[in-house]
Amino acid sequence: MTGPANRKVFDYSGRIAARRLHAPQSLCDTSQTMLIHTAALFAIVLYLAAAAALARPLLNGGQPLNRLALGLAGSAMVLHAAILLGAHRGALDLHFFAALSLVAFVVATLTLLVNLSRPVAALGVIVFPLTALLILIDSFVAPPTLPHTMDWQIKLHVTVALIAFSVLSMAAVLAILLAVQERALRHRQFSPWMRALPPLTLTETLLFRLIAAGFLLLTLTLVTGALFVDDLFGQHLAHKTILSIVAWLVFGVLLYGRWRHGWRGQRAVNLTLIGMTVLLLAFFGSKFVLELILHRGIDS
Repeated sequence: MTGPANRKVFDYSGRIAARRLHAPQSLCDTSQTMLIHTAALFAIVLYLAAAAALARPLLNGGQPLNRLALGLAGSAMVLHAAILLGAHRGALDLHFFAALSLVAFVVATLTLLVNLSRPVAALGVIVFPLTALLILIDSFVAPPTLPHTMDWQIKLHVTVALIAFSVLSMAAVLAILLAVQERALRHRQFSPWMRALPPLTLTETLLFRLIAAGFLLLTLTLVTGALFVDDLFGQHLAHKTILSIVAWLVFGVLLYGRWRHGWRGQRAVNLTLIGMTVLLLAFFGSKFVLELILHRGIDS
């Protein structure tokens, strides 16, 4: 029979044993967190350094250091990918800040690829610091989250959707740059910033290529959603579906107007930004309200 004293010893020993059992796991988690935080700090520094190299015309009037910048950005992206895999267990985490960090990674990667073929330094000057900011928030500010379990069909749908959003986000940034460039040329304001921009026609051509690619991907997003999502107009999805269709129509009208009537300039900029705003509300509007205001997680 176990007396009170022996029971105390047993309970105490049990707690010690439990602590020993959990200690390695806790130590492992702590080490992983430290590694992720270290990688995040290095990635942030590299992204900012890449942006600074591309922003050289703004700082001292020289030429952008494209090769150095792209090397720094490429290194940052490797670390960024490792952070996403480590922090979110190698799965698609669609919580608000995790999803934003993932989108930022895709946009930064696309920015790097664009600059390899057609130097658009101003794109990196904007994208890379924003990516660094989102890494900072996701790694150090946002609460830890667990990815939702998804079938491969839903993963395919979500992946296509995120790439579509990323491509059209780049188009929106280019639209803003195009508006700035046109305004500067109209008022003959040849500031150092203009050196970081490609010729106006190249900016416009790249803009519509991105919109066309994003429109195609958004079409695939809607198609895969219709095929793989059980209730596309169900709870938490109706507004996403409707807003995505509205954005698809806006970009479709813009592409048709470009093909049929040669739309360009301010009209193209306005429609691009309208379409992107609608798409932003579709993708992240509900997440912002439910997770950051109401503090409720939802399935995406």
